[in-house]
Amino acid sequence: MEVKPHSEYHRKASASDGLNTRCKACRAAEGRAGHLKRKYGITEAERDQMVADQGGLCCLCLRAPAVHVDHCHKTGRVRGVLCFNCNAGLGLLKENPDRILRAAEYLEGHAWKPTITAQGVYRQPS
Repeated sequence: MEVKPHSEYHRKASASDGLNTRCKACRAAEGRAGHLKRKYGITEAERDQMVADQGGLCCLCLRAPAVHVDHCHKTGRVRGVLCFNCNAGLGLLKENPDRILRAAEYLEGHAWKPTITAQGVYRQPS
């Protein structure tokens, strides 16, 4: 047990000494571990092993550190650990494979050329 100054503890009015029983750092660590277990059903060790298996890098861009657990919003299944930008990108594209494939085609220079069939009505390319 480590002795820490009172400034390292949150206040708790109902406690006899007015302080929480666990320090701020321990509460934060417990909160992170609890979040992983509640939201993704994994432990910190399992997350750390996934990051190690990925070489510490995001499994999409292969450049930035892997820090955000990625999961399927339909099934809840954990897919991997991504960097902030890749995780946000998947979310902004609504995890929709068609949108992601169209985005890849767009980036490769195959932009969608709309065909107007009526005023305000466009036909999708086949």
